[in-house]
Amino acid sequence: MSDEFETVRVVPDHVKPRSGLSLRARAVGLLSRREHSRVELSRKLSVHAQSPEELNALLDALAKEGWQSDQRFVQGFVHRKAGQQGLAKIAQELTQQGIEATQVAQVRLELKDSELERAQSVWQKKFSVSGPPQNTTEYARQGRFLASRGFSHEGIHRVLKDPPEFET
Repeated sequence: MSDEFETVRVVPDHVKPRSGLSLRARAVGLLSRREHSRVELSRKLSVHAQSPEELNALLDALAKEGWQSDQRFVQGFVHRKAGQQGLAKIAQELTQQGIEATQVAQVRLELKDSELERAQSVWQKKFSVSGPPQNTTEYARQGRFLASRGFSHEGIHRVLKDPPEFET
């Protein structure tokens, strides 16, 4: 018997071969699926760009042509997240996406008035079965849950002090 083995390169199923798509085609493909912030799009495309200058020129052109808009990204993001998260978490995630501070401040103003109502809704979805906190341990647990969703301490206190009525 021979001790020679044939070398076989195994490529995992989740690794797709790179296609010859242009940088612009990749960008339009990403934007056709959902809105992306400029920073997010830049991060995703940077591995395919020949230079940072090429990438910046493409991003400028896409914004000028209306393919990419941070304003549309913010509107869609807030629409998706507002029913589940508090103001602090939404603002933090927008900042991480590279959204300008002025736009984040505008979102804060728009969502400020509905913060308590949204916190009550989230609380009711999670704790409608167990009900209002009966002791300090349960109060802390429910408070931590709402805080992890980005709701303010004042809003959390108001929700837990006077929980919304249960819908029957």
